[in-house]
Amino acid sequence: MSAEDVLFDMLHSEIVSYLVSKSSEDEDLSILEHLGYSCGWRLIERITKELPRYKEELEVLKFICTDFWSCVYKKQVDNLRTNHQGVYVLHDNDFRFFSKLSNGTQYLKSAPKYATFTCGLIRGALENFGISSIVTVEIVRMPSCKFHIQVLPSSS
Repeated sequence: MSAEDVLFDMLHSEIVSYLVSKSSEDEDLSILEHLGYSCGWRLIERITKELPRYKEELEVLKFICTDFWSCVYKKQVDNLRTNHQGVYVLHDNDFRFFSKLSNGTQYLKSAPKYATFTCGLIRGALENFGISSIVTVEIVRMPSCKFHIQVLPSSS
């Protein structure tokens, strides 16, 4: 792990801790999700500036699972599932922000706080491609998690 990776992990952990200690839980998650959204939007601008724009929804999701995820987490998503009706599930079997937490069940309740930023990151990235979505996380056994993406109908 490089120095920048360690700094990113520490910054993320401190932001979560600070927001949890400062305000109500719903407000925490809203702020974390918005931070992730802003970062995701901006990252897509940088990553794709030299690439042709993707037109198909599935192409965009594949890009998120490979190039985008590799840029942020230094690995690709382990699995992408879809029902071909606007619902996608990204499986990460070794989610970076959970690797420092215990694999036991005692942290399952607080684990979503550490994935909220990533939910926003995904939503912001997709929004930059013109795809409105709702992104949630499911954590059954750490350090793995599933990000559920529900694509919203376009307003055009």
